[in-house]
Amino acid sequence: MFADYDQIMERLSVNQLWDFPGGVHPEQKKSLSNQHNIEAMPLASAYYVPVKQHIGVHGELLVEVGDHVLKGQALTNNEQSMAVPVHAPSSGTVTNIAEHVSAHPSGIPELTVTIEPDGQDQWISLKPVPDFTKVASVDLINMICEAGISGLGGAGFPTHIKTTSVQPTEFLIINGIECEPYISSDDRLMREHAWQIRQGIDILVHILQPKQVLVAVEDNKPEALETMAIACQQKDNYQVVSVPTKYPAGGEKQLIQVLTSREVPANGLPSDVACIMYNVGTCYAIADAIVEGKPLIKRVVTITGEAVQTPKNVWARLGTPVEELLESAGYLANKQKEARVVMGGPMMGFAITSTKTPVVKITNCLLVPSDEELPHIDDERACIRCSACADACPVSLLPQQMFWYSKAKELDKAQEYHLFDCIECGACAYVCPSEIPLVHYYRQAKADIRNQQEEKAKSEKAKIRFEARKARLQREKEEREEKHRLAAEARKSSMTKDGGAAKDKIAAALARAKAKKEALAKQAVADTTTPSEKTTNETSARSTNQATVSTEQTSKQTKQDKDSDKKAKVAAAIAKAKAKKTKQAAGVVDETSAPSSKKKKNSPITKIPEDTNESEVPAAESEKAKAAELKKKRVAAALAKAKAKKAREAKAAKQKQTEAAEANNNQGEENN
Repeated sequence: MFADYDQIMERLSVNQLWDFPGGVHPEQKKSLSNQHNIEAMPLASAYYVPVKQHIGVHGELLVEVGDHVLKGQALTNNEQSMAVPVHAPSSGTVTNIAEHVSAHPSGIPELTVTIEPDGQDQWISLKPVPDFTKVASVDLINMICEAGISGLGGAGFPTHIKTTSVQPTEFLIINGIECEPYISSDDRLMREHAWQIRQGIDILVHILQPKQVLVAVEDNKPEALETMAIACQQKDNYQVVSVPTKYPAGGEKQLIQVLTSREVPANGLPSDVACIMYNVGTCYAIADAIVEGKPLIKRVVTITGEAVQTPKNVWARLGTPVEELLESAGYLANKQKEARVVMGGPMMGFAITSTKTPVVKITNCLLVPSDEELPHIDDERACIRCSACADACPVSLLPQQMFWYSKAKELDKAQEYHLFDCIECGACAYVCPSEIPLVHYYRQAKADIRNQQEEKAKSEKAKIRFEARKARLQREKEEREEKHRLAAEARKSSMTKDGGAAKDKIAAALARAKAKKEALAKQAVADTTTPSEKTTNETSARSTNQATVSTEQTSKQTKQDKDSDKKAKVAAAIAKAKAKKTKQAAGVVDETSAPSSKKKKNSPITKIPEDTNESEVPAAESEKAKAAELKKKRVAAALAKAKAKKAREAKAAKQKQTEAAEANNNQGEENN
């Protein structure tokens, strides 16, 4: 259980602090660069602005090659939570957007926006806040994010993320320790801009509402202690604390332990112990963003070492190539056998791979040492197991064991010795008599582990996607099978419960189809029916053609045939009656015309026997004609009747074939 708030304040009131294990006391050498005011750098010939200069992800580009930009104009957006925008350090033209050497130990190329300044140095329209106390905290946090502010103490953590802490804050700690040798950028900033740092603190207090503000400054910076004490004297809950000089007292976890005795848990955050910490440079940038409305486009950089003529601190715009800073300080090439520039201090810095490397938000120092000042990595010798590294470790680790496992690539073993708890302060390497660059091995091992974890994460994601797809396909297959099964059961149940009704429905459907066919056949018959006066041969042919239509047509044809026979008989009777009338009329005519017995010579009248009665001749001829006519009609009727019978038989056979075909079709539909 860590100390409570009242106990801590009681000890702080008498300047009694705690301590952390290990630590070293290297030669400071800060006087090389802290004797002169911060200088402003002239415009560079070109600015190389990496789109990512913080922990997190970079935003999407807002500019293209050929665009003209103004000083302070956003080059990327901040739509993602861990994205922090970058801004143009001066007005000019975007000449290139491509990979460029980065401020990283490996120098791995990163996406960079190249801007050629136009010399006008024209600002965008600034929007300062005259009274931040009247602005909501969430709006101030958004302004901090849009200004592109991330931690300037070295970690580069997005400030707006840290500021949105939901846990109650007891101590807001402002880190002005700057414990690493050679570096004096924060020292000069506190001396010259204490009031603006105080404004940044006020803004953070307005947002976080802490109980107490502790401004920590190492006791080797008396001028900075004095100026910060004057700037904060009007605030009762602001306390400037002098911290004993010891490296790495400026580490986040170590400083919290010195001021409050509280230990931040492994893989934990300062908010877990009710503390939150900001660098003095970050506070200055917050004030610049809110009070002045200016985004983060510059920072103080220390240029120092025995290989430069005039060590100093300068206001360097982000994106300025290192070679231009070295030129301003007077680089002494004769002091080095091989050109070597360390970005950062001698304890935690790294040698850059090119002088085209740009200044970024976490660049606080450029150390240009002579060959005698700083040993080369090539000077490494075998470990003698002296355990000095373990004594110097401020986190109470076993650096020697981590070194062996890191060098042998036994990464699992290295993690068992809490490799990721190492803060890479370099205290172990500083005290190593064999001059082994221990931190370099730790960094490489951490990078390898992160790469393995990323590959494993990708593999796990791919496996999860594959398993999800496989499960989805199986689920869809089962759903289809279940759907088909339920449909089959529903059909079976319907047939079982209402089998008769189903059959009736089928029969009704067949009946409707048959009725429709019959209706079409009747219509065809009605359209093709001829008057009864047409010849028997035409009637017979028509009946034969209609015989293939339907059973109804066959029955109708049969009826028509019967009617034809009846009509023939009626016609024969009428003919007979007419013949009789004709005979009677002929007898009357013969009697009235008997005196006219005189005939023409060439008359075609048949000669009548003498013994034949003249009145009987016409009657006999009429009778013969009538008999012949009747015989012809009977023959015709018999022929028609025979043809009708033949047509009926053909129709019946056709109808049987049709019914058989329909029965087969119906059976097939029921099976389906």
